[in-house]
Amino acid sequence: MHASNLLCHEFVVAVSFVACILGLGLLWNCPDTKHDDQQETEIILFRMSFTYWLVYCVAFGLEKMVFHNYEPLIMTLKITTALSYFLTFSCILSLPLHKFAVHRVEE
Repeated sequence: MHASNLLCHEFVVAVSFVACILGLGLLWNCPDTKHDDQQETEIILFRMSFTYWLVYCVAFGLEKMVFHNYEPLIMTLKITTALSYFLTFSCILSLPLHKFAVHRVEE
């Protein structure tokens, strides 16, 4: 049962890796928003979210592929996955907070 959950998680991480690359590609080709600070901030937050999650996916994949007897590299990858996971969460949390703050300023 534990092995099937791990394979499912690895599959979800692999699919989200591809989705992050597609999302970054779509965000890179978005129209020019140099005059609209609110929209530019949202695009930057989305780019940061996708980039941090991409780092998580790469670190998670390397952690699973690297030999388990090389402990310093495994520990570095675990720290990287944890930091990128929390940075992704903070960027995703910042999106609605930014919209709320801009909405409050407009009122």
